[in-house]
Amino acid sequence: MTAEELMKAAVESDEAFIREFSRIIKEELRMTAAEFSEKSGIPASTIYKLLSGHREPNIKTLRQIVTVLQKLEGKEKTEFIAVIAARPVLDYISEKKLKLAGRLLTIREYSATSMEEAIVAAIRAERDGAKALVCAPIVATTVEKVLRIPVAAIMPRDSLIAAIELAAKKMG
Repeated sequence: MTAEELMKAAVESDEAFIREFSRIIKEELRMTAAEFSEKSGIPASTIYKLLSGHREPNIKTLRQIVTVLQKLEGKEKTEFIAVIAARPVLDYISEKKLKLAGRLLTIREYSATSMEEAIVAAIRAERDGAKALVCAPIVATTVEKVLRIPVAAIMPRDSLIAAIELAAKKMG
């Protein structure tokens, strides 16, 4: 999907290409320009010049970038479940892979500290290829309306009681 978006942007204008290429590297791939250079074999100086607008992409370089993006997209096609929560909650996840009903599933974390961040993370997770999403009930009802993937709400029964007990102790 990102390779297609980049090609559309390249056809549109140099500015659109720069914007989209920068977004893909930072947001979609979560890489630096140097890391993308390493993965692609394209010199870092070329990547920096493209991103800064000091060089227009030639067809050979564009082909290389698109090929790398397609390869990276292929790698990301493993089934994964996205979990959206605050960082302290995500830190409790010890297993990054789970075998359920004979299927190996990857758990991918999306940190969010506000409703807005959680909604954006949910949409990003679906775009990244998540097969399902796990989040707080307060977010679940909203994102279920905009996503096409299944959404499950975290129901922290035991931790809720523990939190109430802790609050009661803190009251004195």
